[in-house]
Amino acid sequence: MAYFEYSQWDGSQRFEPLSAEKVFDTLAEYLLQHGAYVLRQLERADDKNADLLKMLLKEGYLERDEQGNLRVGPRGVRRVEARALEELFNIHRQDAPGKHPSDFKGVGQVRHDDSKPYEYGDPVANLNLHETLKNAAIRGGMAPARHASANPAIDIQEQDFVVYETEYQTSCATVVLLDMSGSMDRYGKFYHAKKVALALQGLIRGKFPEDSLTFIGFYTYATPLTERTLLHAAPKPVSIFESRVFLRIPLDQQPEFVPEHFTNIQAGLRFARHHLSKQAAANRQIICITDGEPTAHIENRDLVLAYPPSERTARHTLQEVQACVQAGIQISTFALIEDYFYTGLVNFVDQMARTSRGYAIYCHAGDLGRCVVEGFVRGRHTRRALG
Repeated sequence: MAYFEYSQWDGSQRFEPLSAEKVFDTLAEYLLQHGAYVLRQLERADDKNADLLKMLLKEGYLERDEQGNLRVGPRGVRRVEARALEELFNIHRQDAPGKHPSDFKGVGQVRHDDSKPYEYGDPVANLNLHETLKNAAIRGGMAPARHASANPAIDIQEQDFVVYETEYQTSCATVVLLDMSGSMDRYGKFYHAKKVALALQGLIRGKFPEDSLTFIGFYTYATPLTERTLLHAAPKPVSIFESRVFLRIPLDQQPEFVPEHFTNIQAGLRFARHHLSKQAAANRQIICITDGEPTAHIENRDLVLAYPPSERTARHTLQEVQACVQAGIQISTFALIEDYFYTGLVNFVDQMARTSRGYAIYCHAGDLGRCVVEGFVRGRHTRRALG
């Protein structure tokens, strides 16, 4: 229950009208939870809300597309990313995340205070002059002066040279696979997944500009998502309620109605693998966020929907996991477990981890941000031989 206290305005109280930022921040929370439905409702705004809509359009937080429909503008997308990053990774309470080093020493962008003897091929720009001169002096490398009035010269030889250690700053191409099946609508799971994905985009743009990040949503099918379409996205509504389902749908002659709320991890992985095969980054990784076992797969030119989850679907999905491994792609899977213990999901995600030699993380939606950023940083530092 809320309580309000009213008093007569005497002219001394400061009146602050709503700012466009605060209005958009409130709207963005609803967008993260409900997707583009919120914008469609905003179109039906009364005169009071029409002024707010006009302000958001004027400030660039919202814009209209070619058909005149409302959508989030670039300024709005950037603000959602920044706020998500601030909230999830607590930037306001700790140092901003910096470049995360790999375990490989080499020619890189980050120079350390530690030094090492010069080796052939080390950049001269990394020369530690102080230590080099000290080594020469300790060795006794003082050459006689050329003139009587001149100071003795230091005779520097190859064994005296010392260079700073550097860390190899690897680039990484990452695909975030987001489960958009019907069950993701419960317990705020898709809300948290969207927020984490957008925060990760903000992190990469600000701290890892050499990296690339792509979003792919998977449900009965799989589709790429831009930052804007991700913000507008929502889980697919459940459209059939039978306790047992087995449908085989020819992809070349699809019927008018195909239920979209199933979980096709195989299609998401395949889409991600094809995308990453075109990337030249040193590391390539897939971060898969899901809350259920696969219930859909592609077999030859057929789309197969099966519920309860079948061993056949699991087998085809794991074959795609193996194809990713052969392409040198690392997979980290984040399983969201909220209302009860998903024994089948845990077993399947464990199988994915064993097949991919990757990571399996089980967490609640509220803990997803911390887990994903740790998985992202770990993945971009694991250099694998391609094959």
